Amino acid sequence: ALIYSTKTRSYQDLPIRYAEFGVLHRNELSGVLGGAFRVRQFTIDDAHHFIRPDQIQQEILDLLSLVTEFYKLFGFKPHFYLATKPDKAMGDPKLWEEAEKDLEKALKVAKVKYDIKEKDGAFYGPKIDIHIKDSQDRDWQLATIQLDFQIPEKMELEYVGTDGKPKRPVIVHRAILGSLERFIGILLEHYQGNLPLWLSPVQVTILPVSNKVEDYAREVYL
Repeated sequence: ALIYSTKTRSYQDLPIRYAEFGVLHRNELSGVLGGAFRVRQFTIDDAHHFIRPDQIQQEILDLLSLVTEFYKLFGFKPHFYLATKPDKAMGDPKLWEEAEKDLEKALKVAKVKYDIKEKDGAFYGPKIDIHIKDSQDRDWQLATIQLDFQIPEKMELEYVGTDGKPKRPVIVHRAILGSLERFIGILLEHYQGNLPLWLSPVQVTILPVSNKVEDYAREVYL
């Protein structure tokens, strides 16, 4: 938000998308840490899209398509949830209602099946959570797409509209992998260590079957 507000923005500049691999720290309780699944320091593929209200539908649809195509690469079938306003939420209830309707409309237009997570949204806005199941039938919540009317309001973010007057942008928060460490752990267990060729750190190994072919094996290796 601070980067966005460093200069005047025009309606023609939007959407503006900022992305980073953000390092987070969480002081977990004793006994809950587990392999790569839950660590004290983790990395999130975090992004914030600053958009006009009239761009909400296309932006959400593009992200739903991105998530679906991404998880197909790993053989995961995503399941979508609409997480609604929690009891402790900031901002105007009317903006919350509008944001929930926008997300639900995008889900319907995308023709994906979804369930409702009552009162499970972020404190600043509703969200779409994407879950997958691994080869052991364990459920994991990975990607999230959050629609935020509140932070632009609190931070007084603006862009100049077609009428030359200041307008309020909307922020879409999104992460596709979630925690990179946890995602790697999920992949290792999902594939039982037998990663797809394109993902495997060691894609080919040359093993001479006897000393007679060792010289030829070295030629192939080089």
